[in-house]
Amino acid sequence: MHVLDITQNSIQAGAGEVGIFFDIDAGRRMTLTIRDNGRGMEPELLYRVTDPFTTTRTTRRVGLGIPMLMQSAQFCGGSFTIDSELDRGTVVEAVFQLDHIDCPPMGAMCDTLFALVMLNPSKPEFMFEARSPCGFASFDTRLVREAAGGIPLSEPELARWIREAIEEEFKPILEVP
Repeated sequence: MHVLDITQNSIQAGAGEVGIFFDIDAGRRMTLTIRDNGRGMEPELLYRVTDPFTTTRTTRRVGLGIPMLMQSAQFCGGSFTIDSELDRGTVVEAVFQLDHIDCPPMGAMCDTLFALVMLNPSKPEFMFEARSPCGFASFDTRLVREAAGGIPLSEPELARWIREAIEEEFKPILEVP
């Protein structure tokens, strides 16, 4: 859910590109990085954004996505950073110790990545990468669009291929024993 929530923030910030990167080292520490080229944040907002009572939404007075991601990472021996620059974008990085008892399960990450593409078929462009001792995987919607020659990403046959490609590439990398 953290990946969906932070990515939704990127989309709402007008990002044309969103990169989601997983790096799992041999010590079972995973670094999750979400990078966008959206509007970015004013320094004052960046300073306060980890406070759950800070939000830019007008429909509610709390913003729990970033504070909950930070808390999840810190509870399992990890860390959290966020950097943002106006008109340049935002980079969120959370480090998790995967074998820590308080580390939340990663969940069905392949389904999450596929859902992001299908729920946002025209923009932003997505780049997914994962590294672990098991190998490397990548997926880039720009390359898929180019190869598809104008066929919408949501076209059923192409969508089926995207799902299979994400699963084939990412499952062996992200499901580290």
